[in-house]
Amino acid sequence: MNERAPEPRSQSHSPAAAPTLDRRALNRALLARQLLLRRERMTALEALERLCGLQTQSPTAPYFALWARLEAFDPAELEGLLLEREAVRLALMRATLHLVSARDALALRPLLRPVQDRGLAGAFGKRLAGVDLDAVAALGREWTAERPQSFAELGTRLADRWPYSEPEALAAAVRARVPLVQTPPRGLWDRSGQALHTPLEAWTGGRQEAACTDETLVVRYLTAFGPASVKDMQVWSGLTKLKDAVRRLGGRLVRFRDEEGIELFDLPEAPRPDGLAPSPPRFLGEFDQMLLAYADRSRILSETHKRRVFTANGLVRPVFLLDGLVAGKWDIRERGGEALLLVEPFAPLSAGDREALGVEGARLLAFAARGKSHEIRFVDGVAD
Repeated sequence: MNERAPEPRSQSHSPAAAPTLDRRALNRALLARQLLLRRERMTALEALERLCGLQTQSPTAPYFALWARLEAFDPAELEGLLLEREAVRLALMRATLHLVSARDALALRPLLRPVQDRGLAGAFGKRLAGVDLDAVAALGREWTAERPQSFAELGTRLADRWPYSEPEALAAAVRARVPLVQTPPRGLWDRSGQALHTPLEAWTGGRQEAACTDETLVVRYLTAFGPASVKDMQVWSGLTKLKDAVRRLGGRLVRFRDEEGIELFDLPEAPRPDGLAPSPPRFLGEFDQMLLAYADRSRILSETHKRRVFTANGLVRPVFLLDGLVAGKWDIRERGGEALLLVEPFAPLSAGDREALGVEGARLLAFAARGKSHEIRFVDGVAD
């Protein structure tokens, strides 16, 4: 987390001088930062930190994210990081579950505390009126440090002390005030378990990391998702007033405009490939972080297709990319010793795209359904 911002470089800050990046250029920059133009040779821990964490509302989502991005990714590597406490699952950006390195968890969570507090106030503020939240958090921290607990159990125990408050709201207060990690086997690839929680500092043995600054967070975000607007940064993180952090970074950032004239910021030496750079087909898992990292998702997902990817109850479906853009969704259905990959494009496929998806789909099945017989089926023209 102690990544330094780029060294200053002479730049023109006149808005009129900022070059324009079209959607294809922004798309290729995103894919390069997200390790999706080609699979990279790096460890799972290196990738977690390069990408500033992975969405993990689905326990297996980070495994599919790393499979799509790394050469020869083995789920056992990520399982090992979780079991060895080098990676953890906890609420961070936007108060949603992320899988991050233990280093990043310790550094990021203090900065993101206001995001957790705002989420708590929005969802449970009225139901917690008059409750001493510091006392609730202190007791919740003590109990979960003694033994990892589910939110249901924790809320029930707390309600014995605060009988006029709802158990769900009391457990949520602890979640917001205390950095709670989900302990394995929750989050493992081949097995899972109930979500049980314990404080981050207890789980990591009292390790210390310097708290991240908002300037460092901007640099980390741009490393993984740039070029981007201040609004994009705020949507991804859940923080407000990041315009001040961008201003303080000053000449250490370069400026662009998108086709709508919105000001974008980036790191001087970050990759910005040509918009015509080849982009191979990729299957992405549920809740892929690229789809949740921007106020304007048009560089990766068209507004027309958004409703087919984001469900009314907050799910983000597995999708596949063609020429760098979301072009359809997929699902694997297993029965006995058989696994079927169902591929549903949002528009008719060319013969070449169908063939390329078939090759990548076979690779996906070999990863996700090892030991089973495989079949790939294309479902064309299906509307939700």
